[in-house]
Amino acid sequence: MTQLTRPTTADLLRGLEDVLPGLRDLYKDLHEHPELSFQEVRTAGIVAERLRAAGWDVTEGLGGTEKIAGTGVVGVLHGGLNDGLNGATEPPVILLRADMDALPVREETGLSYASTVTATDLDGTEVPVMHACGHDVHVACLLGATDLLAANRASWAGTVVAVFQPAEERGGAPKMIEDGFPDRFPRPEVCLGQHVGPAPAGLVGTRPGVVMSSCDTLRVRIFGRGGHGSMPEATIDPVVIAAAIVMRLQTIVSREIAASRSAVVTVGSIHAGSRGNVIPDDAELAITVRTTAPAVRDKVLAAITRVVNAEAAASGAERLPEITPLDELPLLVNDQAATDVVLDAFRDLLGADRVFVLPSTLTGSEDFGHFGATLGVPSVFWHFGGLDLADFTEQDILSLLEDGVPATLPSNHSPKFAPAVDPTLEVGVRLMIAAAGAWLAGTSAGE
Repeated sequence: MTQLTRPTTADLLRGLEDVLPGLRDLYKDLHEHPELSFQEVRTAGIVAERLRAAGWDVTEGLGGTEKIAGTGVVGVLHGGLNDGLNGATEPPVILLRADMDALPVREETGLSYASTVTATDLDGTEVPVMHACGHDVHVACLLGATDLLAANRASWAGTVVAVFQPAEERGGAPKMIEDGFPDRFPRPEVCLGQHVGPAPAGLVGTRPGVVMSSCDTLRVRIFGRGGHGSMPEATIDPVVIAAAIVMRLQTIVSREIAASRSAVVTVGSIHAGSRGNVIPDDAELAITVRTTAPAVRDKVLAAITRVVNAEAAASGAERLPEITPLDELPLLVNDQAATDVVLDAFRDLLGADRVFVLPSTLTGSEDFGHFGATLGVPSVFWHFGGLDLADFTEQDILSLLEDGVPATLPSNHSPKFAPAVDPTLEVGVRLMIAAAGAWLAGTSAGE
């Protein structure tokens, strides 16, 4: 009778030292050539070419719409020990995911491979582009893992589905799912993903349950009545209304949400007018809302609507503002049992002193959870450090979990966010391989 065992992480990591030099060059190339959400054509091409060269079955062009071509890439690889099971046991299937898109941010890192790219976004605006959230790290690490899984196929049984997702910043996971993902690829037993962040490289953390907040993005258009800047009495100034709304929104969390609950309301964009002496007809705000519980989310969204409409009415606006929901990301929930398995694998890999159970839900958001939720399978998502240990004082490291990232260090979405190439890439590959190995199978002869 054939019995399943687990392949050792060492077996799956054979050849890592040979892969790392090329992976460093690949990462720098990706960082220097970022692409906006739903525009990851070059990145997707590199991913597909590398997967094919390693022996993966590759599908391209996923996640498009009627107006936008799909750029998602999925690779499927079967373990070399599958045939040895002789149908006695169904080999495991796992999903590994990386996101590919960059942000409309002008890079200020000073790196020799810094981005100078500009592009036209989906709204038709010319913007600078930067990998300010580390998605280039994610792509490089998963490609390193796929190289090793292919090179060491003889060591494992199962099937790996490697997902390179477009537009995480704009809700690309649902687009891949709507494009038939559940029916086109093997159904996994678990979905695994990771994110680099502003912590010392070599540390990793996650938690069971809700690990990342839900996120709602709203566009608010305020209608006034324009006129000459010298005669404001003849106008209804939408800029003043917008300013009042921005300030009043800050009281929602501080005065309407209990201190024991968590919420964040951020106005990230304000657009109005084009000349200092012209009061415009309208103004537009872009707002994001982060919450960790459905009841809090409902309360905050209702409060935003109330505040926006009330401030417009208080200023004499003759038309109610338009509040348009854009993207919605659900809570990212880690399965308890699956998270325990992954944490044990990480402790074996890095040592218990480098693996942390996060004390609370992170206020950032992710669309990775759509895969597990749609497929009805467990998900595990973790965060690993990407900054040079030398940038942290001893107190920084001690207080990191409780107090967050030191204000002196750039975090994700900052124009100065620059993950250290070493050892970040190596650690990211090792983590992905260790997590995968905890689910894949080997074989041994049994009685």
